[in-house]
Formats: sequence, C-alpha cells, structure tokens
Amino acid sequence: MCGIIAVLRGPDQRQSLSAEDVLARLATAVETLRSATTDAEQMSTKTLEAAELLASIDQSLRSVPGVRLLVFDRAVALSVEGELRQAAEALEAIDNQLDELTDELEQVNSSLIAVRDALWAIERDRLRTAEAIIDLASGSPEPHSLTGLLSIQTALSALDRLEVRGRDSAGIEIFIANHALPPAALEGHRFNDTVLRSGAIRDCDGHIAFVYKNASEIGELGDNTQVIRSAIRDDELLHQAMAAPLAQVIVVGHTRWASVGVISEANAHPVDSQQITANDHPHVAAVLNGDIDNYMDLTELRNLEIAPEITTDAKVIPTLLSNQLAGTTNQIEAFRATVSNFEGSMAIVSHNAEQPHKLSLALRGSGQALYVGLADNSYIVASEPYGVVEEADRWIRMDGERPADSQHPITSAGQIVELDGEFAGTLAGITRVAYDGTQLPLDPAEITEADITTRDIDRGDAPHYLLKEIAEAPESVHKTLRGRILDSDNKLKVQLGSETIPEAIRKAFHHKEIKRVVAIGQGTAAVAARAIPQFLNPLLTSQEITVEAQLATELSGFLMAEDMSDTLVVAVSQSGTTTDTNRTVDLIRQRGGHVIAIVNRRGSDLVAKSHGVLYTSDGRDVEMSVASTKAFYAQVAAAVLLSSALANLIDEEQNQTDLLSALQALPQAMREVFGTRSAIATAAQRHTPQKRYWAVVGNGPNRIAANEIRIKLSELCYKAIPEDGTEDKKHIDLSSEPLIFVCATGLSGSNVDDVAKEIAIYRAHKATPIVVASEGDTRFEAAAELLNVPQLHPQIDFILATMVGHLFGYEAALAIDNQALPLRQMRSILDDIIAKGELPEGAFEELQDQL
Repeated sequence: MCGIIAVLRGPDQRQSLSAEDVLARLATAVETLRSATTDAEQMSTKTLEAAELLASIDQSLRSVPGVRLLVFDRAVALSVEGELRQAAEALEAIDNQLDELTDELEQVNSSLIAVRDALWAIERDRLRTAEAIIDLASGSPEPHSLTGLLSIQTALSALDRLEVRGRDSAGIEIFIANHALPPAALEGHRFNDTVLRSGAIRDCDGHIAFVYKNASEIGELGDNTQVIRSAIRDDELLHQAMAAPLAQVIVVGHTRWASVGVISEANAHPVDSQQITANDHPHVAAVLNGDIDNYMDLTELRNLEIAPEITTDAKVIPTLLSNQLAGTTNQIEAFRATVSNFEGSMAIVSHNAEQPHKLSLALRGSGQALYVGLADNSYIVASEPYGVVEEADRWIRMDGERPADSQHPITSAGQIVELDGEFAGTLAGITRVAYDGTQLPLDPAEITEADITTRDIDRGDAPHYLLKEIAEAPESVHKTLRGRILDSDNKLKVQLGSETIPEAIRKAFHHKEIKRVVAIGQGTAAVAARAIPQFLNPLLTSQEITVEAQLATELSGFLMAEDMSDTLVVAVSQSGTTTDTNRTVDLIRQRGGHVIAIVNRRGSDLVAKSHGVLYTSDGRDVEMSVASTKAFYAQVAAAVLLSSALANLIDEEQNQTDLLSALQALPQAMREVFGTRSAIATAAQRHTPQKRYWAVVGNGPNRIAANEIRIKLSELCYKAIPEDGTEDKKHIDLSSEPLIFVCATGLSGSNVDDVAKEIAIYRAHKATPIVVASEGDTRFEAAAELLNVPQLHPQIDFILATMVGHLFGYEAALAIDNQALPLRQMRSILDDIIAKGELPEGAFEELQDQL
C-alpha cells in the first residue's frame, strides 16, 4: 500500500480578489446563522442560506487570487478568523436547540452538515494553506513564488493524509520550468547525485528539478512530511528558482510502504531516469503504486545501468521511458509503449522535462486507483479520494480493469491519461487511451461529485485514526438520539417520523400483516443488527411476530420466500454501499417485503433502495482508515430507537422509560469509560504480548459485545480469535491456556454467580481471564484483571463492554508492536549500511556498538 499525489497548475492571470466582498459575504452568513430560530422550517431555511454563502466564500478563497489575499493581506485573514469564531458560536447555539427538535430534524441536520463543511473548509483548509505557504517561505513569500508554494503545500497536505497507506518513506519532486537561475548556480554536489537522495537537483536545460525525501521505518504519521517541509523551507536555491516571473511548478509526490527494495532514500519515490553512465536522454521522474513483476527481466534485457543502491522496481519506469522519448516526438505513445511492457497491478504517474506542462498517468490491474481531481485551474492527481478533496470536489476515476476491446480483453485492459496544464481543471486538457492505444473520449457524466471533505478525514490530535473514532463514538451516539426521545407525562417515548417508518409499514403493523422482522448486515453491521431482536423481542412477548438477525447473505441465499409481504427487513450498513446487503434488499423488495435502513450516509445506494431510513449520527459520520467502529455504537443506539418505535405501533401503553433513560445516559457513560483508558492499557500491556492464543466470551446481551470485540481484536492484532458463550468455553479449548476477554456487564443474581464460577474454572486451567463488569460486581476474584464500567441497564451495559474491548484491542496492538521495535532499529541500521552501497573498514564494529 502506497500513496500518490501530483499537482499540475495552469497559468493564472486573474485579478485580485476583493477583500471587502469576501468579508461582507462572511458577515452576512454569520447574521443568517444567528437569525435561525427553534422553528424547524425557519432553522432549515436559514442554515441552508448560510451554507450556500459560506460555500461560495470557500470557492473564492481556494483560487489563486483567494490564496494571494490571505497570504499577503494578513489583516483580512485575521478578520476571517474573527467572523468564523462568531459563526461557530451561532452554530453552537443552533446545535443546542436540536435536542428539543423533533419535526424536520433530518432537514435541519442536512443543512447543518453543509454549514459545518464550509466553515471547516475555510478555517482548516484555506486559512491553514495560507499559513503553511508563509511557513514554507520562512515568513516572506515572493509574489511570483505563490502558485508554486501553493502546489507544494497541496502535495504535502495530501501526503499527510495518504500516509495511512504506508509511511516508511516519502518524497516529492518539485519541477520548475523557466527558472532563470544563473549558470553559476547550477553547479555543485547536489547536481551529481546518481541515486537521487534528498536534496538532489537535476538541471534540465532551462528547467530544474528539486527532490526531497525521507526514509525511516521507525516513526509516526506526519514525520516524513515534517522533514520534507523543513528541507524545502531551508533551500534558498529552490526559492530563488520559484521567484522567476515566468516560473511554473509541477509537483509529483509519493508515500511508500516498501514491497520491493530496502527502505532508503535511494528507493523512495520519485525515482528518475538517471543511469550510472551519463546520458543525454530527457529527464523523467516517476512514482509507482503496486508492483512491476518483471522489472528484473526488463533491467537485464534493456541493459539498464542502474546504481546498485537502487533496488526498487519503480526505477525501470523513468529509465525506459527516457530511452523511448529519445527516439520519438509522440509523448503519449512513448508512455503507452513503455508501460505496456510492465507486468503486474500498478498505478503510475510520470513527468518529463520535454513536456513540463504535462503529466502522464497509467493504471492497470486490480487493487490500485488513480483519481484526477478537477480543481480551480489545476489538476490534483491522487491514489485516494482523500488526497484530492482539499482542493477538488469533483474528479474522474481511472479504470484499470475494463478492457476497451472485448475481443482482446487482456491487451486492451487498463487506461493511460495525459494531462495538459494549459487547460488545467477542465476535461479539455485530459486525453485518455486504453493500453492498446484505443481512444477513450471522456463523458462529462463520468465526473464524480465528492461526498466527503477534509472534515471527515481529519485525524486531529489522535496518534491513530482508530483512537479518534473510539473517542468520537459518544458524540455519534448523542447525535443519533437527538430529538428522537420525548418526555410525555413523565414517560419517555421514541418518536420517529414517516421518513423512517412510512405510513404503509405503520398500517401493516396495525393490521397485523407483519409476521416477521429480520435484521441484516455484513461484518460489524451484522453484529449491530443482532441488537434488533435483543431489544424488540422482550417488547413483543404477546405478539405473533418472529424477530431474528441474519447475515444478509444467509437471508438471500437460504431463507427467502416467494411472497415476503409479511416481512420487515431492517438493513444495517455504515456506508450504504455494502454489495451483499444491497443485493438482499433488492430481492426482498421484489418479493413484496418492507425495508427500513439504519445507515450513516445520505444519498447512498441503500437509502434509495429502502422504504424508510433511520440515519445514525447526523447522516454523514465518515470513518477513516479503520473498520467500522464508532458507527457500531450509533447503529446499536438506532436499533434501540427503532425497536421501541415498532413496539409502540402495536402497544402504545408500554412503559419503556427505564430503558430509554439509560439510553440517554449512554454517551456520558461512554466518555467515562474512555477516561479509564490508562487502566485498560496497563492490562493489555501486562498480558497480551505473552499470550499466543486469545478468545472472547459473553452471555445474554454480552454475546453481541463479544462478537464485535472479536472482530476488532482479530483485525488489530492479526490473530484468529474465537467467540464463545461464557458457559460453553470450558467445553472447547481451555487446554491452550488462552487469554480470555470476558464480557460480563449488566448481570445480576445467579447469572453473576455462574459467570464467576466459569472464570474460576478458566483460571484453574491456567487461562488469563480479563473481565469487564458493571460497577459494584465484586464476585470476580479469579479474574486476572477486572475492568469496571458504569451500570446503566441490563440491556444497555454490553455497549460499554464493547468500548472497553475496542480500547483493549488498540492498546494490545500497540503493546505487541512495541516488541518489534528493537528488530526495526536493527533493520534500519542494516538498511542504512546497504543503502550506502559499501562496507567501509570498521563497519561491523560500528554496527555492534549501535545494536
């Protein structure tokens, strides 16, 4: 897994942006937010008006004139910051009223999302970009350098996000056309680095290429770009080159998880076309995601003279392309002919000095991706959408698998794209062909509108995305509950509108036509779906309705009937795009069944397929680089709401106050559990590195927690982990002396005694039971570790056990990973020696001292 970024910007001669206009629009947006009232229709209308104003300001400020305004007029930037603070205060006031809002809540939520997106973009994207540009220029950017610095900042910001795809090394090439540097500046050791380490420079006859890299197997997210930023900031020659009046800057960058070649600056991408012996072929730089399986054969067959320090397969790309370009003027054909030689699955971005205003892209095979973002007067190319969205909210996705010619599916599969900076940001500057040369004209219908922003993918201060998602789970649950639990005559009751339970489904329940409720999902969503029978069955004790949970694939494969008009399916999904779930929903509807979706994303496929929708959180709570985590909690909370509302359709006199009161207290209880992270970490560090075999157990509602925890422990710690009933474990595999994570929350009476006896049996068989129990339970003396959580309600407490399990899994992964630190340090030292390409006298003694 690696990440690619490239920025190609066109000439920009636009006039300066009016500061008065920007500030006036911003002030109007703030006043519009302030004028929103508790009346739902007014609130929705006003927030939508404010969102449109703020979005227009964001669009203005992301242009080069907008960036110029924020960089060179700091008084305007400060005024924008002040207005944003007032907007945030107005938004908070609106947000505080939502708990009391019931009607039209979804419309208000939708418009508030648009407001938050725009405010975030102005503050965290536009203002941050201006500040980063000033920092890159050591506080004093030259006017002519602005567009170049903007491209560099765009690339580095994207690399920060793309690092989740791999971070053992990273690098960028900053190519400057028309630099106007004097000949005396084009000399020195930096121009003679054959292997292209950090700081290397290539002189390209009127153009110049600067390369910055960092390679370190040991480190944290963000370390690589921090090193690269520092090198760029301190490079006086780079800033002098960018300051030329006619200078144009093209940036190509990469973050790497090494699969071929040691971790070193020489192997970090970009790599270029320089060979051991000097040649006069065009300068070419390239980056690669994936693998070129036949690179060694090509190196030998084409007699490539590659420095021994360079062992990455990517090196053959620019070297072969440079040779090809030396014999033709048809640039795109030279690129196509070159990449057609490569075997494997790959994404490639290349730039050559012969055409400084163009970029060449290639995608072939599965498992890789390239997105061409259509930004303001620029193309932003990235291997993931989250590398594009800061600057571009529209993109074209390349297809590496579809053949252009069905008669020749192998040779015509894959796509090649050439981007022309003269038409940057438009379809007119994109030429696309298949691998066999077939022309593939672009259709405007292929443009995808972004459904995420940088707000969705921000890691904040968390060291890892998973910890961020766990920390945000309480707020996600709070937003799911907001406005949906009413207090009437000292009784709590769930109210869900017709957008969730349509009139046809209400009538079907009233007329007793619904005989079966089936909750479905896949993965973590399937575990959350099990909460539907857990909560709904006790509320339907006198009714002839069967409530069950099934994997979507089990229902569609084995449990379908010709007529399913008596069935309500509750489809649970985080993204709304899960293929197996959506296919099952299609089959249910074809057979006359009813469908209600519990889903996180507005506008997703599942929303369109369902009769009713219950959104979790605010309808767009994206999880980044982790399996569904905070969504699980919100899905379970939504399951309680829906179960309660469905039960009320049959018996409106039920008193569910205790359950719903506990549900309202759940977010705060989750925050308290998160506050015990240090105790959970201590338990994980003490026990997990020593135990090879693990298991998770629970009974009653705790089986749901155990199942979900088993998924996360397996994913985080690369272990095959069983999930069993607490009382059944002694009959299965205690002989392995495993670590057993016991979910024992919400228990009472003899159930507590039974579980305590089971834990004692585990301990007698030399197992290590880690027990999660509700506060006040003191009968688990045999536990190796006892982790307590607040006591809310017997049916709710398992959610808190799940949170302990998620945190335990996170800390266990860190504890196991730390064991490998000495080996990584040893490998890093060895890699450095190998990268130098020589073993000087005394190297072994030096190595011994370092180790």
